[in-house]
This record gives sequence, structure tokens and C-alpha cells, in this order.
Amino acid sequence: MTQERFRPTKAMIMAAGIGKRMRPLTATTPKPLIEVNGQALIDHGMDRLVAAGVKTCVVNVHYLADLVEVHVRRRPDMEVVVSDERDQLLETGGGIKKALPHFGREPFFQLNADTCYWVEGVKPNLEHMIDAWDDARMDALLLVAETVKAVGYGGRGDFDMSKDGSLTRRLEKGVTPFAYAGAAILHPRLFEGAPEGAFSMNVLFDRAIEAGRLFGVQMEGLWLHIGTPDAIRAAEYAVRESAA
Repeated sequence: MTQERFRPTKAMIMAAGIGKRMRPLTATTPKPLIEVNGQALIDHGMDRLVAAGVKTCVVNVHYLADLVEVHVRRRPDMEVVVSDERDQLLETGGGIKKALPHFGREPFFQLNADTCYWVEGVKPNLEHMIDAWDDARMDALLLVAETVKAVGYGGRGDFDMSKDGSLTRRLEKGVTPFAYAGAAILHPRLFEGAPEGAFSMNVLFDRAIEAGRLFGVQMEGLWLHIGTPDAIRAAEYAVRESAA
């Protein structure tokens, strides 16, 4: 008899960033609300969460916060909780730490509204993550994409991944095959002893690497990195080609 997999019912989407690289579009529109293929970026992520069984989603807000808050509260298919960072932008780590009381002691999905956009493969990627999650071994599980197959990505990768899925950092001047694709399953214990105030999740990822508790699962399908206005056109073209 197979053991039933843990399925997160709560999630957090990071939607507080200023989106400097997306100017001039972000002068009047927060990056999570920029449309790709006729739909706001944040809704692509929220749709995937609903399909995976998520019932409650925390969304943090800072830049043009009122626009984001009004938009996400229209969702009829999940409970939306707004984590207000209008007074101080807490970065990725601080933003999630502030929202931790909403998640209790259970692992939860975390998505970046602006980078978490992809064309699915045969099986949804959040389902791959659910299948890969091992509570005994992991504090964090990241969805990673092959850089050579990504659309709109010009970096040198973030991680190397071993056969068992454990992740290690790219060396300072090196190149690695995998980039973080903006989706994760995080356990609240990852934040034990975390810094106060604003800090990057990279602080906690590095600490998890040292403990051997940061793992990855390779994305199936096509990752579309939406970092600049030009990347929107490239992503829309790639989606049309994949559907042809």
C-alpha cells in the first residue's frame, strides 16, 4: 500500500517587488499585474496553485499595493490573505517570515509572482514537487529549470543538482545548468533563527545547503523568464509555438 503524499493547502505569492527592470511598464502597473498572453502574471501562478489543491494564498504587497490587493481579492476560488509591507519592503526572506503565522507548522508552496511562469509538460510541475517532497530530508524544495532550454533567461544558473536532488551553489565565476524557477515548497522550520527585518531567502537557502536539506526538482516543460518588456514578447511567441 503506497503512502499518500503530503499536499500543501496553503501558499504564499511574493508580489511586493518594484520591478525596476520592467520599466516603463511598471511605472503605473505593478509587475505581478503585467499581462502575458492576456492574463496577469500573478494569476498564472494562482491558477496553478488552485489546480494543485491550495485553498488559502497569502500575497504580500508594497509597490502600488492597492492595485495588487484589489486584484487578488477578486479571486473566487481561494481564500486570499494580504500581508501588508507598505511601510517597509522586507525582501523575500523577511516577507515570508512575517507571513509565517498563517501557515502553522505545515509545509507550504511559495511562488514568485514575476518569475513563476511556464508551459507545463505532461504532468503539472507543482504535482512533481508534491511527489518529490520528503519531510524527513528536506527543509526546502525548489523548482529548477534547465538554463539552456529557458526563454528570456540570460544568467549563468544558480545551482548544481546531484542525483539525489540535493542542491549546491554555483561557484562565483562558474556556470551551472539549473536556475531557480520561482516555485518552492518550504517548511516553517527553515526560518528558525532567521534574521529580523528585511533579508533575502538566499541566506536561508545557503544555511539549508550546509545542513544538506536544500533539494530541487527539475521542471518539466518550458520556463519563460519574464524579466524585461522584451521578454514578454518572447514568452508569448514561445507559448504560441508550443501550442502549434
